[in-house]
Amino acid sequence: MNRDQLEGNWKQVKGKVQEQWGKLTNDDLDTINGRAEQLEGKIQERYGKTKEEAKNEVDSFCTTCSC
Repeated sequence: MNRDQLEGNWKQVKGKVQEQWGKLTNDDLDTINGRAEQLEGKIQERYGKTKEEAKNEVDSFCTTCSC
């Protein structure tokens, strides 16, 4: 899955995202709505990661997710 597919498959992927990043709330996930940049921002906010770290985590998740 690539970053564009994340948005298209958001309903299916949302549960796996919450498993990966448990600090994200349902409201966060509704706000993100599959947008990778929004996901990165929420990861930065909730986990205190740098922009680059969050981007790398999202890219890795998209690469390994079998959604």
